[in-house]
Amino acid sequence: MKKKLISALIAAATAAEMLAGCGNSANSSSESTLGQNAADSSSESVSAENSSADEGKIINIYCWNDEFRTRVETVYDQVVNTSEDGTVTKLKDGSEIHWIINPNQDGVYQAKLDEALMNQASAADNDKVDLFLSETDYVFKYTDKTANVALPLKDIGINPDKDFADQYSFTRTTASDSDGVQRGSTWQCCPGLLVYRRDIAKDVFGTDDPEEIGKKVSDWDKMKAAAEELKAKGYYVFASYADTFRLYGNSISEPWVKPGSSTVKVDKKIMNWVNDSKKWKDSGYFDPAIKGQWNDDWNKAMGSKSKVFAFLFPAWGIDFVLKPNWDGDKGAWAVTNPPQEYNWGGSYIHAAVGTDNPQHAKDIILALTANKDNLVKISKETSDFTNNRSAMAALASDKSFSSEFLGGENPFKYFAPVAENIKIAPLSAYDQGCVELIQSSFGDYFEGKVDLDKAKANFETAIMERYPDITKVEWPE
Repeated sequence: MKKKLISALIAAATAAEMLAGCGNSANSSSESTLGQNAADSSSESVSAENSSADEGKIINIYCWNDEFRTRVETVYDQVVNTSEDGTVTKLKDGSEIHWIINPNQDGVYQAKLDEALMNQASAADNDKVDLFLSETDYVFKYTDKTANVALPLKDIGINPDKDFADQYSFTRTTASDSDGVQRGSTWQCCPGLLVYRRDIAKDVFGTDDPEEIGKKVSDWDKMKAAAEELKAKGYYVFASYADTFRLYGNSISEPWVKPGSSTVKVDKKIMNWVNDSKKWKDSGYFDPAIKGQWNDDWNKAMGSKSKVFAFLFPAWGIDFVLKPNWDGDKGAWAVTNPPQEYNWGGSYIHAAVGTDNPQHAKDIILALTANKDNLVKISKETSDFTNNRSAMAALASDKSFSSEFLGGENPFKYFAPVAENIKIAPLSAYDQGCVELIQSSFGDYFEGKVDLDKAKANFETAIMERYPDITKVEWPE
């Protein structure tokens, strides 16, 4: 795949030291690759001293939905208005943000972004990428120093040690390259909790109190005992085996692929998930009708007719996934501590190498990710758990802060301590493909359609098809 893309860039008269991309969705067999073309556009030094008058009038921002736009509209004080179709936001200095939205599904967003970044050096100023977003599963692809498509924040006048001193440290690590140079920032912190049905809790455990339920699910052994109680009453603890993956996957000790290696190393924690999931599936703890996540059956498991007790979600999961799928009364759900601390997701903002709007990029990043008052406003208006430690600690103890959807509970009381203890798993450029394909490859094993060795072989085949430069998969003993 790397050879194909290099050939394409040579044909375009472009220098071609390439970085293999981390991957699109599980439905795609090819990867977008970022090249020297984007890096060439950094040959002129970027100055954050530019006034807005020296900058371009079109600020192109690439993202996959309107979440970032709504956050900008909420807190960026330079916003005048946004067009009815949501594609253009006018600013007070006369410039315009143009929102280039492509769906994450099937790798469309990354493919469109990668194409734009490879054409960055030759693009007209009004067509250049200025800011773009990435997700935790593939952020390393864009922060990699060899790819050189996301500017070091210091190059646009941001001092991460000073400006982001109150951010959760793991988010800064996630947004940095292998040398520790920060090339992005996020307004989100995404600690995950256990989100459960109050009515099922009362029926099975005699209480829906978050403190009491928290004691029953505080580790995996207690979680299993709770699953047995739920099963005896005709309920399922979780919808499917995929629901628990992030907790195991967040605790791996080594990256899936080490720098310069062509070997995928499957961490023992991943095989613990495989073994535990098989046992839990065979024991009847998961709904047998639900296979994986992000499908219609999984969405329906969040409805009032479902027998599923709980889901494992960060704040965005409650707001963007659970709430839209719930068809019952408000206050039917509550949150408590998970059996294991974990983080799921996060949207990172990057200034693109070659931007003609470094000052706007700096201002937007600081407004969205460094201004404490703005982050508190985002949390209060959207229920996002935001990336400021002192602000989140204050909201966690604020008795006036609550969620109507969660029956008046303050979820930040539980989010804050989880966030303080998150240790992000070591990243690689292959994370998205490995995370997706390990789950899909073992689905048939969980369903009893193939044995363990066949599931392993299926993963090996799938990962090498996704990443042709991978030559070997090592399994833990």
